[in-house]
Amino acid sequence: MISDNYILRPSWTAPESVQALGTTRKGGVSQAPWASLNLGTHVGDEAGSVAENRQRLARFTGLDVGQIGWLNQVHGTRVVELTPETVKGVPEADASFTRVPGLACAILTADCLPVVLADARGTVVGAAHAGWRSLAGGVLEKLVTAMGVEPGTLSAWLGPAIGPDSFEVGPEVRDCFVQHSPQAARAFKTDGARPGHFMADLYRLATQRLERAGVNSVAGGSICTVQDKEWFFSYRRDGQTGRMVTLIWIKA
Repeated sequence: MISDNYILRPSWTAPESVQALGTTRKGGVSQAPWASLNLGTHVGDEAGSVAENRQRLARFTGLDVGQIGWLNQVHGTRVVELTPETVKGVPEADASFTRVPGLACAILTADCLPVVLADARGTVVGAAHAGWRSLAGGVLEKLVTAMGVEPGTLSAWLGPAIGPDSFEVGPEVRDCFVQHSPQAARAFKTDGARPGHFMADLYRLATQRLERAGVNSVAGGSICTVQDKEWFFSYRRDGQTGRMVTLIWIKA
């Protein structure tokens, strides 16, 4: 079963009315290679196992399964608003936000960066799937804009993702970011990479993007999913694997 020992909780400046957490791979019923708390329905795991894992998550949070806003994530930049109507579907998007207490924004990951946001008054929360494609495309900026509050009132938490010593990329990835902002060059290094390649720091890139969008309170960004096989799923490390979820909601 899921317990507090298996859950990550942000240490950040969001108000007490906002709840946020990240799952690990522990506490579920899925068998290898999805062992054990796989929450993704699209990775080849048995549907019954995923359904039970999602029920366990709902019970742990005190939410109903139908209050969790799952997305069909496509490495894009579309942002959707979760309402009692839209939460019934699985919209194609890579970010969501809500002003409705009791509805949870959910982001599935296994190396990509999950980012959650909350305003200081606890009136709106949001979450984004910020792999490099979505991040370079501006998914964080679009989410900040869609939330409709002064960016300086927002706090962000960066959940577990592939770390800077594990994320080797080609020069085209670096170019995407540097063309947007020369400052992004600081998030790429050649040490540890093959000739002509770079090691990329998703956490630093996301922080730069958030700060440029006016979000100055950014926490998290210290966990590498690739390096810790016991606790985290990693697509780059394992190929066929499960998915963790990062949730944020306003208490009802």
